[in-house]
Amino acid sequence: MIRLACALGASMLLLMAIILASPEQAIAEGGYPLVATQPPAVADVMQSGVLIVVSKASQRMFVFKDGQPWQTSPVSTGRRGHSTPAGVFPILQKAVRHRSNLYSNAPMPYMQRLTWRGVAIHAGHLPGYPASHGCIRLPLAFARALYGLTRASTTTVVVTNEPVFSHMDAGTLALNTPVPQPAVPFRTPVRPQLAQAQVPAPVPAPVYAPPPRAVGPTQTIQLAAAVSPAEADAHWASLISQHPALGDFEKQVVPAIVGSRRFYRLRASAPDAFAFCSSLRRAGEDCFNVG
Repeated sequence: MIRLACALGASMLLLMAIILASPEQAIAEGGYPLVATQPPAVADVMQSGVLIVVSKASQRMFVFKDGQPWQTSPVSTGRRGHSTPAGVFPILQKAVRHRSNLYSNAPMPYMQRLTWRGVAIHAGHLPGYPASHGCIRLPLAFARALYGLTRASTTTVVVTNEPVFSHMDAGTLALNTPVPQPAVPFRTPVRPQLAQAQVPAPVPAPVYAPPPRAVGPTQTIQLAAAVSPAEADAHWASLISQHPALGDFEKQVVPAIVGSRRFYRLRASAPDAFAFCSSLRRAGEDCFNVG
């Protein structure tokens, strides 16, 4: 009897622990917890949280962390007949290893569910055009890094049909995208008064302005070693097109002789360059700290 009582007590404690566990804790343990279906307000996650903006027209994702541009990546959204829905979404579920329930048990690594109709963010093949059944595919390394960044309660995903080419455009678009409102009980309309109500003055649309960069000792990173200044400049332009935040850095092209060959080291300096270098490496770019 004593053993039975102990076993029942342990079972009750385990059940209570499962009930009280947070969604993030359950996710970490490999579960598929349900979370609130209403996404956090864009303005809130821009203060503290993660904002993900996906442009179907540009086939690109822009990510913000606490209002700062975090990273950008190419994507592959839904092809014709399986278009990825536009709108504002929460993260409903997360799973490192997941397989599609709809499409031949297809693998969906680092899955982050947006809808209950099969739309999710996950790692997958990117052919350079919309090719999925509605999901948002990402490169594997980027999907892994993004999975580690997001939290269900502090992440909002905005999917737009509009072209977006920079974090500045993405932030402004997200701040002006209406968030779906939860359903409210029906109420009998109130009979309008005879007196005409005053029309409020229009409120200017909010515009995203990046927070000021960190102030401190300058840090320098190296991005490439080119065979000519022109090649270094071309690589710099390519990097800025992929990572617009790099435009705020001080560019340097430093000649160097290694053995009998001359190279031109492409470097960039800013107070927070080391952290930016880490984000570049997560995105698959070459980068290392210099000093």
